Amino acid sequence: MSGIQTYTPTALEVTDRAVAKVQSLKAEEENEELKLRVFVTGGGCSGFQYGFSFEESMAEDDTSVSREGVTVLIDSLSFQYLAGSTVDYEVGLMGSRFIITNPNASTTCGCGASFSI
Repeated sequence: MSGIQTYTPTALEVTDRAVAKVQSLKAEEENEELKLRVFVTGGGCSGFQYGFSFEESMAEDDTSVSREGVTVLIDSLSFQYLAGSTVDYEVGLMGSRFIITNPNASTTCGCGASFSI
């Protein structure tokens, strides 16, 4: 007989490329306190869109994911939409950018910047 199991989603996976890019931006800015914030806002062609910013401080209700000296922050409202997602950094024909692979998204727009649940 097995007991009740609880599923706790991983907050966020951060790829090697994303870590390397944040590390280089921190070095370029000469500011080891910089943290990458990943958030969700309303808008975009699919309903929600991803946002990224750099901040020095962490809010009380933020979830943080740290890897190799890099900290990624997620606010409490965005967490429900981003839990289990992966943050990556890509360089391609559309330029260089952070991208999200989100298993919670039921649809995404062509460029991957917006999604719906």
